[in-house]
Amino acid sequence: MATAFVTYVLWPRWPGPAADPNAPALPVIVAGVTFNVPPAAIRAPVQRRAGTHDRIDLSFLWPSLEPPEGNAKPPVPAQGALPTQTLPTQTFERIFVTITAGADSIRPVERALTIYPRYTAAEASSGPGGLTLLPFRDGTPYQGEDLIYDAEAPGFLVRCTRNAGPTPGTCLYERWIETVKLVIRFPRDWLSDWRTVAFNIDRLIASLRPSHG
Repeated sequence: MATAFVTYVLWPRWPGPAADPNAPALPVIVAGVTFNVPPAAIRAPVQRRAGTHDRIDLSFLWPSLEPPEGNAKPPVPAQGALPTQTLPTQTFERIFVTITAGADSIRPVERALTIYPRYTAAEASSGPGGLTLLPFRDGTPYQGEDLIYDAEAPGFLVRCTRNAGPTPGTCLYERWIETVKLVIRFPRDWLSDWRTVAFNIDRLIASLRPSHG
């Protein structure tokens, strides 16, 4: 019966209405790999359907890893505030995940060995949380970014934009499952506790994969 249900849900047919954000997790296939995705975590309503997708864009609250509330709204200025006044800087408590087919994409380790060295500075320096920081040179396609990685135990490697005034830097962390690429985006400031970040990302990815009992 379970097999019949999954077959029915994933069988190609004319798209119906998007799933309710409060509905149970949807079985979604990207590049032949199955994920169980909470509808509330899917950023675009048009993607809130079971079946095969080219890509899925998700967001989760941090550090709970719960889907965001569908009716959540950004904060508004206090009454009487001048139009030119801005809100105080707040910690960005959300993590974004894009699941897409890897296709001809180059995996992070290979990219770090064959592509990035053409554009990085000659010398690295100490980065946040004991990581190593290697800046990209000005005038290159990655200008304004840094390559930040764990030099002692290779495996954690991110490419981050730099903080620019009120605009916080953002890091891209790439993981692969078979033929599927997962690109995780989070604030650069989180790197001060990068081990916790990496651990929670592992938990999040595991939660999206079907249980095999």
